[in-house]
Amino acid sequence: MSRRRHSSDEEEVDRKQPKRAKISEPTEIEDRLESLITRVGEKSTSSLESNLEGLAGVLEADLSNYRQKIMKILCHCAIKMPEKTTVYTTLVGLLNARNYNCGGEIVELLARNLKDALKRCVFENARTLVRFLADLVNCHVIAAGSLLQMLDDFVDVTLEDSIPQVRSDWYVYAVLSVLPWVGRELHEKKEPELERLLSTIDNYMNKRQKVHVPALRVWSSDYPHPQEEYLDCLWAQIKKLKMDRWQERTIARPYLAFDSILCEALQHNVPQVIPPPHGETCRYPYPSVVFRMFDYTDVADGPPLPGAHAIERFLIEENLHRIVRTNCQERKDCAAALVSFPDPKSKIPLNYMIVEVMLAEMFTLPQPPSIDIFYGSAFIELCKLAPSTFPQVLAQAVEILFERLDTMNMSCADRFCSWFAYHLSNFQFRWSWDEWIPCLGVDAELPKPKFIGETLIRCMRLSYHHRVREIVPESYHPLVPVKPEPVYKYEQNGASVHKGVMTAQQLMAAIKAKCTPEEALAILKTVPTPMDEDDAAYNPVKIDVFVTTLLFLGSKSFSHAFAGIAKFHYIFKALAEVEDAQIAILRSMYDVWRNHQQMMVVLVDKFLKTQIVECSAVANWLFAKDMAPDLTKFYVWEIMHSSIRRMTKQVQKLQQELEDAHEKIEAAARNKEAGLEADDDETPTDEMLERMEERLETLQSQQKNLFLIVFQRFIIILTEHLVKCEASGHDYNTPWYRYCTGRLLEVFLMHHDQVFKYISTLESLLFTSDIDLHILEVFQQFCSLRS
Repeated sequence: MSRRRHSSDEEEVDRKQPKRAKISEPTEIEDRLESLITRVGEKSTSSLESNLEGLAGVLEADLSNYRQKIMKILCHCAIKMPEKTTVYTTLVGLLNARNYNCGGEIVELLARNLKDALKRCVFENARTLVRFLADLVNCHVIAAGSLLQMLDDFVDVTLEDSIPQVRSDWYVYAVLSVLPWVGRELHEKKEPELERLLSTIDNYMNKRQKVHVPALRVWSSDYPHPQEEYLDCLWAQIKKLKMDRWQERTIARPYLAFDSILCEALQHNVPQVIPPPHGETCRYPYPSVVFRMFDYTDVADGPPLPGAHAIERFLIEENLHRIVRTNCQERKDCAAALVSFPDPKSKIPLNYMIVEVMLAEMFTLPQPPSIDIFYGSAFIELCKLAPSTFPQVLAQAVEILFERLDTMNMSCADRFCSWFAYHLSNFQFRWSWDEWIPCLGVDAELPKPKFIGETLIRCMRLSYHHRVREIVPESYHPLVPVKPEPVYKYEQNGASVHKGVMTAQQLMAAIKAKCTPEEALAILKTVPTPMDEDDAAYNPVKIDVFVTTLLFLGSKSFSHAFAGIAKFHYIFKALAEVEDAQIAILRSMYDVWRNHQQMMVVLVDKFLKTQIVECSAVANWLFAKDMAPDLTKFYVWEIMHSSIRRMTKQVQKLQQELEDAHEKIEAAARNKEAGLEADDDETPTDEMLERMEERLETLQSQQKNLFLIVFQRFIIILTEHLVKCEASGHDYNTPWYRYCTGRLLEVFLMHHDQVFKYISTLESLLFTSDIDLHILEVFQQFCSLRS
């Protein structure tokens, strides 16, 4: 019996085994097909042409069983691997030549994906698909007339009424960006239709508004390199390409090797792709200005740099930008991909173009695509991979940037300063400091000496004070930050003139003796209320004694300061019941740490996080008259932006919680309709939902109020300056004025998504026709980003 049972068990296993194989076999084949398709075009012992021909044969054999999977993979590669566009269009061409129906189905799938991308406003994916479809014309998969009809439909968007210009701009850009790939084919087969398309675009380009350009330029001056608007620049490049009879020398076109096969295939028409109508929720890409800092005269040795209007400049830069954005999570992969760019290095000065593209990414306005530290770490990796050439090009770029600081956008100058200090810290702070000595003998508020001073402050954050004094020549010492030590006015000479000295000494002794918050508060109650503060809701002397003493005792490190704030949080809250009291706390903190900017940045953030002070109090403090001397220091704006971001995070967090709550309620309703049990503990009640909505409304009101405070203060200080200059007959365009208008624009751009929510309020209350035109222009430039 036991032997028979054992035998029966083995038979059962044997019967099951083939079933497992049948289940897993399709998955294995699909994985193999995906690997073959995604890896085609990579380095191989065989030629690309033979690999493509072999792969086309394999895919044709598997079409009967894995048709949908193959087409899905090809469409995915068309979107996610634009660097291999011509490889995959050639593969689709070979499949179409072997199987006409398969080619048609792929075209239909690509068109459906394009429609979906446009509907969901995933515009970069949409542009990549348009380019892929265009290149299929070169592979004789799509008829030229059919593609031109789609491009005409795109350009017709420029004739729509009551739409933002950014919408029509994007559709024109999508059309222009495919012409380097297919322009020659269209010119040869459909020249009259192509000319009509270009004529429509030319009419549109002549009537476009470009109010946004000054807000997005890295430099306000066009000398020595024009800072062109992105669509203007591409249009000039396309016109030059047309003059060159649509000849370009950059795009690899493997389908040319199969022309005799592909030209025999039947062609398809692209299903009609009508641009979806504009809606209030549509968010189109912002316009941009093309970053230029090098030309052929900057490249001493090696191949010349393509001209600003050469189509090769556009195509190579587009590929380099894609490499940077694709690998922004991996600095080493990014650097390796950049230095191994497939274009032959004998044709272009690759290092110069990499530096220019990387800096263009870093200086992108309104905001760079990646976090600041990525660009710094990627530059370091590039220096490691090409130590004999890349550092020299980067140093040359730094010199050019430094020379053009006078006209540099304020946000970009900030990023330049932060990156340069970080870069120096990774190379032992070695730099040719002697070459910048001539700019030291001028006003310290001018852009160049200010840049040096702020860079040294950031270097100190990454090192220490004595080291910073060592790395620069003695002539730089006036710009070296003072030693970051706390100031305790109740122990200085002449401390007796300060009110509350005796209480401060008692409080210090009590805190050192590890007193409780209640005991400390009892000591503070001995501080008399000043006669002129009888009606005040707070006692500034009491606040100053407490904050100054506590922060001085916690001055050893950030952790010590945080521990003190945590232990005596109750007292902070008791003292800071009104905004004026919160401003008094910030002023006392400043008195202690005025020589340590980083400590002030960190402490203000801690006060906000622990709700000791509110964001509006921080804004009012920074714009107060006693902070006027610091208004042009970078740390002030670091605090300002940090405060605005913290408010934004609070709003976004509650918005997300409210959306989640609505989804749970809807899910519970669906379950109830289906007769399923709902988890009442997980489903928010109407009362909970109402409280969340009230809290969100309150937070949004506080956020709007914060922006109103910030922009109103800007208007006040700038208007006072303009009136004073007009009355005295002096030129208003001073370094201080340029700095403040630059910071005003920076607030708009850095928080653009949030500011646009309140744009109508700002327009009706603050940026009216009554204010000075110079201030109003900044607001109008910002508004044009979405107009």
